[in-house]
Amino acid sequence: MSDSPSDHRAGFVSFVGRPNVGKSTLTNALVGEKVAITSSKPQTTRRAIRGIVHQPQGQLVIVDTPGMHRPRTLLGERLNTIVQDTLAEVDVVGLCLPANEKIGPGDKYINEQLDSFPRARKVAIVTKIDASSRPGVAQQLQAVSELRDWDAIIPISSFDKVQLDILTRELIALMPLSAPLYPADAVTDETTESRIAELIREAALEGVTDELPHSIAVTLDDMIESETKDLLEIYANLFVERDSQKGIIIGKGGERLQDVGSRARAEIEKLLDRQVFLSLRIKVAKEWQRDAKQLGRLGF
Repeated sequence: MSDSPSDHRAGFVSFVGRPNVGKSTLTNALVGEKVAITSSKPQTTRRAIRGIVHQPQGQLVIVDTPGMHRPRTLLGERLNTIVQDTLAEVDVVGLCLPANEKIGPGDKYINEQLDSFPRARKVAIVTKIDASSRPGVAQQLQAVSELRDWDAIIPISSFDKVQLDILTRELIALMPLSAPLYPADAVTDETTESRIAELIREAALEGVTDELPHSIAVTLDDMIESETKDLLEIYANLFVERDSQKGIIIGKGGERLQDVGSRARAEIEKLLDRQVFLSLRIKVAKEWQRDAKQLGRLGF
């Protein structure tokens, strides 16, 4: 914290962009810890997840939201509402555009949507510069500058951690003068339980077919301290929408489920810094994405 709190800045930023432009990866890179799960599957993020960045000159609260999209289910509509509500409240919106892909209709559509949030300052973040040539990055920066009159345009690579310090500095400079909004040791306001459930869902998303990711939801039944050894027992449910999907998740001879369990357990042990026993049960909640009651039960 600066000696003179009167020049300390703090506020909220949200990154938007098409699915898979690297919003959650960027959030984790800036926070310096995994607070949002990542996957190559679209619509991985389902809640507004806050990650907190602490700098001497200010504090940045990153609100990682679901990707903007045209919804096809009740779940999709609710995810869009989360995005709209978040963007109406934040101080800065960062539109993420990958350096290695031409600006397309999806990017233009999201850029137009930003006009609905006049309160927020607008920043363009050109991501994945490690995946493009220098002339390619320069070309993209030019194309991005023509979209609107940005408060800043910043090229970065989350993967190689290039210019993340500059992005943090620029974003804090756009925040209002304010005392810190979170304690100095906070990295997220997510509960441990929800972070564990998300890590299980992340492991389940790996290598599944395209139609399945949206159908996966995770709930925790119980977390019990083992009496015999220093072990935390976690009992969780993995929900899918149809019996056929249950078979895909379990895999031949239960191999896939075993793989999901061991991958999730490794991440959970990293998060908690202790040994974990993880029990996963696969359950079917028919067409839950379209059913208001079931969405409520699953926490949406």
